[in-house]
Amino acid sequence: MTLRSGSDPRRRGGWLPDPESVAAWVEDLLRNVAVAGDDVPRHPAIRAFEDLVQRDALVRMRLERMIAEVPQGPGHPARHLNDVPEMLRLLNAVLTTAPEFSPDSMVMTPVQAVLDQTTATPSGFAAYRDPTVNAALGEVLRAWCEHLDSPASLSVLDDSEAGWMSQAAAEAIGIEQYQHDPDDEHWGFTSWNDFFTRRFREGERPVEAPDDDKVVVSACESTPYALVHGVQRQDRFWLKTQPYSLQDVFAGDPAVEEFVGGTVYQAFLSATDYHRWHAPVSGTVERAFVVGGTYFSDADTEGADAAVPQDSQGYMAHVAARAVILIRAHDPVLGLVGFVPVGMADVSSCLIDEAVVPGARVEKGDELGRF
Repeated sequence: MTLRSGSDPRRRGGWLPDPESVAAWVEDLLRNVAVAGDDVPRHPAIRAFEDLVQRDALVRMRLERMIAEVPQGPGHPARHLNDVPEMLRLLNAVLTTAPEFSPDSMVMTPVQAVLDQTTATPSGFAAYRDPTVNAALGEVLRAWCEHLDSPASLSVLDDSEAGWMSQAAAEAIGIEQYQHDPDDEHWGFTSWNDFFTRRFREGERPVEAPDDDKVVVSACESTPYALVHGVQRQDRFWLKTQPYSLQDVFAGDPAVEEFVGGTVYQAFLSATDYHRWHAPVSGTVERAFVVGGTYFSDADTEGADAAVPQDSQGYMAHVAARAVILIRAHDPVLGLVGFVPVGMADVSSCLIDEAVVPGARVEKGDELGRF
């Protein structure tokens, strides 16, 4: 059995709105950047990206080409990037912002929004797989994460129309099911990231069959994407059907042999979902590690002229930044169970809890980490 959806989870999951709304959001950002002028200091991560573009001719060529290749004309939103310097100015502006709430056109991943039109161009496919470009974007994301970890990012945690404490936002995320202080100015959260990874109230998500080791539970609050049996050790994951290639998903870990012929279940998280991970089974941790990978690379099998990034979830499981947690289940029939949280675009941090180390015993439902 194979279950897949036919639209981009980044849009369907509430991370990005429709292309026209993304274009309108970028236009607003462009106006703000223009008003601020050229005297705005460049973040060191942006200056490093600028230096890369200037010294590497191939990088500059790919980035310029991917902007030029964005489809134009009837049926396509207006192209919102004119050149690489403009792209870098927009990314620089993003680094001091936090995602705002909107019931209609919410942009939860602003870096992805800036790059959105370019990722599915012929040169964009190549650029976002380039290790030097990927590393530069990684530094940009880390810089943005520093802002989101700071109290300055609390500016969007208020009861304004675009604030996450507004009635519409509170209903959208179901704030009553999460731990928070309704009397505090910012609900008791210390930063945007603290809010983004908010915890459920005690008893809000009871673990199914806690005393039955044969029952596997979902590790995340998520929507099913694929269920595939008989997966292979090595396969061509870049094909249109995006078959799973276990040695690539597990980044060459020797335990891959135990999974050959087994089953892969993949799901994706929505923007307003709970963003922590929990043990799907009870057992003993054998390995837990983070895999460096891409941030904005999409599968190119839907056609190089696509203006909207296609459904690349299967492909991303093989190449994107991710974590790998291997648990030897108490139930011998289950054997070794692998959990692979996969980062996506702006939300690529995979943070494994300090207690999740080889030899640690976990019970089904215990926290493993967070995005």
